[in-house]
Amino acid sequence: MYGYGGFAPYVSVAEKKEKARRMLVKLKKKDPNLWPVAIEGTKIAKTWWGISWNKNLESYADYANRIGRGRSYARNGMILDLKILQGEVEALVHGSASKPYTIKIAVDLLPTAKQDAIITRCAQQIDSLVDLAAGKFPKELEAIFTEQDKGLFPNPKEINFDCSCLDWASMCKHVASVLYGIGARLDEDPLLFFKLRGVEVEALIKKSVEAKMNSMLENANQKTSRVLADDEIDDLFGL
Repeated sequence: MYGYGGFAPYVSVAEKKEKARRMLVKLKKKDPNLWPVAIEGTKIAKTWWGISWNKNLESYADYANRIGRGRSYARNGMILDLKILQGEVEALVHGSASKPYTIKIAVDLLPTAKQDAIITRCAQQIDSLVDLAAGKFPKELEAIFTEQDKGLFPNPKEINFDCSCLDWASMCKHVASVLYGIGARLDEDPLLFFKLRGVEVEALIKKSVEAKMNSMLENANQKTSRVLADDEIDDLFGL
């Protein structure tokens, strides 16, 4: 319903938050597995993974001028559900309609060629990979993971999205909020990033170690077809 001049009546942030809260309570009665995005404070993301996800999106000119539309939605609890799957993100976002909007974001899986190139570079940072397996983020891997078009993070061409709202903009505020919400979710569980891109952390470490071993043997003019068994890599890194 619109007021004078064809504009929707003003609704305060507090009212929007309360409406979203009530809708979430109602929806959870039917689906207790909903996973809303709850952000405390003014920062949407606080860890390296979440911050780097958001920085990557904002670094592309195609997104820089549009993604900002979703910041307030993400901060104010409008994302009622956000689940990260392999190659896909599914979300529900509270908006002006009586029902939440359904958003689907498809993210291309990391191509094999890129994975192999990253593995080769990671082979020089074995100690850093051990830290990664332990849940820490080593600075040595930052350049490898974040380099545009060569790292782990997707570019706009690898991201496709759809929203059930009537906004025909190339990126509506509901989609933009979910893109930021992904960063917040990665704060909670960084391994979801690898799931989204179809990369197995243990396999990444295993292949990197094998590449390092083969490189060392080649430098010593020795040849080998040695492949680490799963239990050996598990023992080596305590996985």
